[in-house]
Parts: sequence; structure tokens; C-alpha cells
Amino acid sequence: MDSADALVPFFTDNTAAFVHELDGDAFATAGGSNDHVRVTVTTNAGALNREQQLGLVKEISELVAKAAGDASLAERTWVALTEAVPGGWGIGGHAYTNEEIVQHVRELLGKS
Repeated sequence: MDSADALVPFFTDNTAAFVHELDGDAFATAGGSNDHVRVTVTTNAGALNREQQLGLVKEISELVAKAAGDASLAERTWVALTEAVPGGWGIGGHAYTNEEIVQHVRELLGKS
């Protein structure tokens, strides 16, 4: 296995999506509308620069609308980008700090 092969599973095996479907009357905006979608993305701190944040929110909104077959849903999709505090990103029983994630990936790549 070369170093590039080691990197991909570490991230892809620890990336997931969860869908929590609610009854239509279980949520609403302050104005009473219940035709919105909320998506929460959690990363380690500093994982996304501003350009990546903008691109991710746009892409997720478009994917949600496409999956629903409703192009207008992109305008009603709320994406919350959150960053785990140092030590608040647990993988495989270890609460990683950003520095530990970087070090672990370097080890996977043989660059430690």
C-alpha cells in the first residue's frame, strides 16, 4: 500500500451522513414555514478555509435540492458548519487535537 492509499481510508472511514426525518409539524421557522432542511457539518478546527466553506455550503444545498427533486429547496437549506474544539474530535477511541490529527496523517503517509 502506498502512502496515498493509507490517507483515504482514515478520512473516508470516519466521514458519515445521518438523516433525521421529522414529521412536517415537528418543526417550523419563526414565520411558521416547515419546508426547510437543516444540515450540520462538523470538522476539526480550521479544516476549511473561507473558499471551502462557501463551496461546501453551496454544494450541499444543491445536493439536497437534487435529491428531493425540488430545485427551490436549495434556497431553503440551512447548512451549519461547526468545528470541534481541540480534543473534541474522537476517532477510534481517541479524542484528537488538530496537531494529533496532522501527526497521525503524517505517520500514515510515512512523513513523520
